[in-house]
Amino acid sequence: MATQEPSPPSSMESNKPGFPKKILGNKLEDKHLCNCCHNILRRPFQAQCGHRFCSYCFNRTVSNGPQKCGACIKEDIFEEPTSILKPGCAFPDNAVRREVEHLSAVCINENCTWKGSIKEYEMNHEGKCEFMIIPCPSCKEHIRFNEQERHNERECPERTLNCKYCKEPFHFKNIKAHDEICPKYPMICEGCAKKKIPREKYVDHIKFCSKFRTPCRFHVVGCDMSVSASRLRLEKMEGSVCEKTKVAELGRRCTELEVKAGTFENVVCVLNREVERFATTMEASNRQHKLDQDKIEALSNKVRQLERTVGLKDLTVAEMEGRLREMSATTFDGVFVWRISDFAKKRQDAIAGRAPAMFSPAFYTSKYGYKMCLRIYLNGDGTGRGSHLSLFFVVMRGLSDALLKWPFNQKVTLMLLDQSNREHIIDAFRPDVTSSSFQRPVSEMNIASGCPLFCPLSKLDAKNSYIRDDTIFIKAIVDLTGL
Repeated sequence: MATQEPSPPSSMESNKPGFPKKILGNKLEDKHLCNCCHNILRRPFQAQCGHRFCSYCFNRTVSNGPQKCGACIKEDIFEEPTSILKPGCAFPDNAVRREVEHLSAVCINENCTWKGSIKEYEMNHEGKCEFMIIPCPSCKEHIRFNEQERHNERECPERTLNCKYCKEPFHFKNIKAHDEICPKYPMICEGCAKKKIPREKYVDHIKFCSKFRTPCRFHVVGCDMSVSASRLRLEKMEGSVCEKTKVAELGRRCTELEVKAGTFENVVCVLNREVERFATTMEASNRQHKLDQDKIEALSNKVRQLERTVGLKDLTVAEMEGRLREMSATTFDGVFVWRISDFAKKRQDAIAGRAPAMFSPAFYTSKYGYKMCLRIYLNGDGTGRGSHLSLFFVVMRGLSDALLKWPFNQKVTLMLLDQSNREHIIDAFRPDVTSSSFQRPVSEMNIASGCPLFCPLSKLDAKNSYIRDDTIFIKAIVDLTGL
């Protein structure tokens, strides 16, 4: 009986994700793919939910604690706790592992003709293919695996070499810089033309070379002669003719330099005075600029404060105007006539839903009596929506509520006035004392109560005596009997 080829060691089970899909060519099947890395399964594990993962992918997923299975969520089959991935909830799927390992595979590297099973690919070829493209660890250039040695020795710009003169190591890109400082680098004497003089010995050579010429030691003051090293030594021992002939020249030049130095000192003195005057002017300008900036800032703050004050006053005036209009429309005898202008526009707003309801100003049964208002729906409300004009009566919270009898029990008459004084539309009701609409208000106003079918819209449109100059009049009469 043939011995089965051993699987790769267990140490490989969790350090790599799945195999690349390209190694199967066109024979790829979804059941062989990892639900995490989406590559071909490597050491497959099956979770409780039934989905398979590479050993590496599963361990990495649960390394930070329990996670929701992404495949279950994607397939819309998520169910706790089976769809929760956590350590110990998955087991090696050896059946699928054997199935995957026996699949035929090819190498994905260009020009490589290797063929075999996935198992053989993992054990004998993966990471060892001569045509595999890898980055150079030094220069990061991508090269083939089988060209790594040649690249490191001949082509890599970051390769290290040993100097052929001093044998010291250096980077290839620094070869010119090294040649400039190498102590063993061969040099040529400019006097005797002797070659291959090590740099470290070149200075000693030119000191004694009879043909090497060096500038006169007085070249800094104008001597343009050059002398040999031997002549220079002789001049130092016996005294130089050049030294004698140049003393007078040196004195003359020193005098000239003193005159020029005096002139420059005068110029510098004048410039220093100009700089000081300019600095004083700049300092004064800066102080004035800062004062101007402070004044501008103070004025800006004052303007902003005044704008806020004016805004508050405008709000107060608008509020007072509103109160004045409300007070001018307020009545204290239980009778209230509500004039509604721009009727066509307001009705269109009601139909469009922009302003389905309108509240009238408040009116009272007496100065210290009940506070009330009307609420109208120009396109109807409830059962009257779209077919009737709906009119409601609202009891509001007033300042004298503590002195009044509750619940509110006064007869209410609502009217749409015929502006020809012929056929008013009238509806009246007596409050239901058990309704919360007529109890003492605990908020700004109670729930409205009235007539959702107050007036058919067809009747309103057919007889124009109710609407004149785009205006209608609503009248409310509260019976004051018993108050």
